[in-house]
Amino acid sequence: MEVFEKYLTGIDHPDHRERTEEILTWVADKFPHLEPQIKWNTPMFSDHGTFIIGFSTAKHHLSVSPEEAGMARFADDISEAGYSATKGLFRIPWKKPVNYELLEKMIEFNMQDKAGYTDFWRK
Repeated sequence: MEVFEKYLTGIDHPDHRERTEEILTWVADKFPHLEPQIKWNTPMFSDHGTFIIGFSTAKHHLSVSPEEAGMARFADDISEAGYSATKGLFRIPWKKPVNYELLEKMIEFNMQDKAGYTDFWRK
């Protein structure tokens, strides 16, 4: 997880830093074959060179991006979890619980759906 150290130390709010580290560690532990990376100053995970999921911090939430295909596939689950969303990301408020089951389903979906991809992003 050393790849995320600089990003994490740049998060001023200690609770936000701890929560972000907890989520990134969970992904790394649950999916040890995924490659942790920082691209565009954003922590993300890739599989065989293709994007799987990314995260970014904001004042009131942690944004999670599984790409538009992941957002479309899990729109109902995101809504049921009580998260607000755009077509490219959803927001986990700092004070709300993390739905790890939803994160796991999204990551597994992207790994399976992008198994044959050679590009970083879907086209």
